[in-house]
Amino acid sequence: MVTKQLTGSPDDADLRRANSLGREIFSDVANKWALLIIEALGERTLRFSTLRDEVEGISHKMLTQNLRMLERYGLLERTVHPVVPPRVEYTLTEPGQALRATIDGLCDWTNRYFGHIEASRRRFDA
Repeated sequence: MVTKQLTGSPDDADLRRANSLGREIFSDVANKWALLIIEALGERTLRFSTLRDEVEGISHKMLTQNLRMLERYGLLERTVHPVVPPRVEYTLTEPGQALRATIDGLCDWTNRYFGHIEASRRRFDA
């Protein structure tokens, strides 16, 4: 993974620019697994195995990669409890909760227009 460096320019946050840091962040955070992990965490603190069960279909590897990325961006906090075996828990940070509000809107939109989209897909595919 190549990470762009912030130069302080307004172009750094411009999502329309292919080489902007904003585009990189948007691309990483807007993947389906990251969105589903954030939605699954909600206002709860969950362990890795519970998260894997909550996000049906995600592999161990993809969950690990996305949790690391979300932690790197400061959207979730990873807490390791010093017990044997180690207990690791994940919870959303304030920015993660703010993003979750946006994701909730996308989920609401999906539920609201599900019938319309499904009918449209059937017509298009026919």
